Parts: sequence; C-alpha cells; structure tokens
Amino acid sequence: MYEWSEEQLAIRDAVRRFVDDEVRPRVELLEHGDEPPYGVIRKFYSTFGLDEIARERFAAQLRRKVAGDGAPARRGGEASAAMTLIAIIELCRCCPGIVTAMGVSTALAAGTVMKSGTPAQMERWGLDLLTFDKIGAWAITEADSGSDALGGMKATARRDGDGYVLNGNKTFITNGPYADTIVFYAKLDDGTVADPRERPVLTFVLDRGMEGLEQSKPFKKMGLHSSPTGELFLSDVRVGKDRLLGEGESEMKGAGRESAKDNFATERAGIAAMSLGVIEECLTRCVEYAKNRLLWGKPIGDFELIQLKLARMEVARLNVENLVFRHIETVSAGKSLSLAEASAMKLYCAQAASEVAMDAVQLFGGNGYMSDFRVEQLARDAKVFQIYAGTDEIQVTHIARDLLSR
Repeated sequence: MYEWSEEQLAIRDAVRRFVDDEVRPRVELLEHGDEPPYGVIRKFYSTFGLDEIARERFAAQLRRKVAGDGAPARRGGEASAAMTLIAIIELCRCCPGIVTAMGVSTALAAGTVMKSGTPAQMERWGLDLLTFDKIGAWAITEADSGSDALGGMKATARRDGDGYVLNGNKTFITNGPYADTIVFYAKLDDGTVADPRERPVLTFVLDRGMEGLEQSKPFKKMGLHSSPTGELFLSDVRVGKDRLLGEGESEMKGAGRESAKDNFATERAGIAAMSLGVIEECLTRCVEYAKNRLLWGKPIGDFELIQLKLARMEVARLNVENLVFRHIETVSAGKSLSLAEASAMKLYCAQAASEVAMDAVQLFGGNGYMSDFRVEQLARDAKVFQIYAGTDEIQVTHIARDLLSR
C-alpha cells in the first residue's frame, strides 16, 4: 500500500509552514479581491526553488524537442508527482483559488506550449510560464458552449495572407484579467468544412496588449475569490503563423482537439488533490470544534449525529487519499490516466469535497455560516470542483461512454 515517505512528510510540513506564514495571514485580502494571488505564488516558487526546477525541466524538454524525440517528456516520475500533489493539498487546505490560478498558468497554458510548440515557441513563451515569471491563461470556454467546449466553439480563425485573423469571445477564463500570455482555441473557418462542429480546432498564443484583444475585469463569484476569472474579447486580432501551435499539423488534423482533451485529463486528476486538501482542513477543524463546543454541558462530539458526520468525513478522506495515491503510482509507472479514469476520479472527489465542506458548515451551526471560522469559505470554494474542468454531468457521460464502448 502506498503511503507518504518520511521525505515527503518533511516536504509537506515545510509547505504547511509556508501556508501558515504567508497565505493564512492574507486570506482576507485574497478573499475580498484586494490582493491578486500572483505575489504569493511567486514567493512560493522562490521559497521552494520551483523556478529553478522549472528551468531545468524546460532545458531538458527543449533538448528533447530539438533532437526530435517525440516521446512524452518524463517529469521525474513518483517524486515529482508527489511533490506537486503535496503542494496542491496543503495550499488547498487554506486557499484553493491559489492552486487554480497557479495550475492554469503552469500546467495548462505552459503545458500546451511545451507539448505542442516548436523550440522557438517554447523559448518565446514556455519558460516564462513554467517559472511563473509571466501569468498564463488557457482560453477554451465560451458562453454558449460550456460543457460542449469543442463542438459548440464559435471563436474563429480565418486565413489572412501568411497569418490569421481571430474573432470570438471566451468566458470563465482563469487569470484572464491579468494574463500576460494566453493560449487561445479557435475553429478554422476556411469554407472547406460545412458543419461548424466538425471544423479543425487551432491553438494560438496571444500576448497582453495585442490590438483587438480585450481582457475584462475580474468577475464577482460565489467562491474561489483568490483566483481571478474573466472574459476575453477578440475583434479582428491579426496573428502570424509563428503564434500557431502544432507546426502546421493542427490545420490539417485539428490537433487542438487532442491538446484540449489531454489537458482535460490532467486538470481532472489534479482536482482529486485539491479535494483532499479541503476535506483534510474541514475534518481537522470539525474534530477540534466537536471537542470544545459544549451543548447541555458536554462536548457536541459526544452526540451520535455529530459522530456520524465526523465518520463520514474520515471515510471520504481515506477514499480521496487513496485515489491521490493511485494517481502517484500510475505516474511512477510511466503511465497516464485515461480521460474516463480521470473523469471518475474527478466526479467522486469533487462530490466528496463539496459534501464534507457543507457538513462542516452544518456541524459548526451558526458559527459555520460566519466567515471567521473559514468552513463557509471552503464550502463555497469546493462547490466549483463540481462545475469547472467539466461538470459532474459531463464526467458521468465520459465514464458511461467508456464502459459501453468495451
């Protein structure tokens, strides 16, 4: 059975101290939108040397790309996966939005550039995104497409001489208001494919300040206040072929679709670790509260209904932790989760985190509804796990289709 090693526990404790020293004191500022999360993220990177690790990883991936090695780049297997997930878990115990902002920039935006880009594109955009020197956004969702992100996409790329003209709007874009670099998905509109749903999906890299590109102010949201979310508006944005990812293959094969699907699997697996952080924090706070909150002269933990809530939280914690461990073992074996496997993991973990957080609010009673006790924040934050990266309903569809295709 997999379990955390002594070295990994030492890393966990170090990250936990960073969270206590640098994140918890800023929660109110982050929650009210008075402080974007990027300064905290950059300090986290420098404190643990993640920027230097990113540079080393970038150099290795660049060498592989220049050498024409098409095999997937290995990221250090078990050790790297464990370190990444430990950081996610500990940050999510306090402020899940920080993880969302960080992950979209370094995993989705940077990951797409590093996988699909040429060596020149990797050097131009990839390194700054991996080190978090620049903030990245991954723009695929549109107001009228939602869960039908690829089929319902209306953003277009029209050929114009040696380049393209991009038009369309994107919404619910993490880091959208502050992004320096934007990975933008659009459909090729050249008249060769009549059905808009079947047109090739192209992937471009945009920079803040380009003519015709507008980035909205941050949305006001139910939760994840520490993760700025906004809209993008493109009106006749002219780009050269140097901004098209895929070295021309994407035009012929619609490689943007496969790029997006790969990212969906990565994103959904990461939500398991985010869910574990929320569950652990809620359980810790609830156990402490149940021991100290008195009712009719005795701790509320003596009452069976409270014990039932705590027991359910612990069962959820164990199940989600085992799924996180399974993910680490899969990576260490050099394998990847299928989209259906990642969807199953995401579906269960997201529901578990949301249910545990709401039970925590209920256990705290009136205090749980107050922001001072933090469980109300975790309940608001956890709800989005069931919505972004594909709703619960979409996960069910992917799981069922995989089962029925066997």
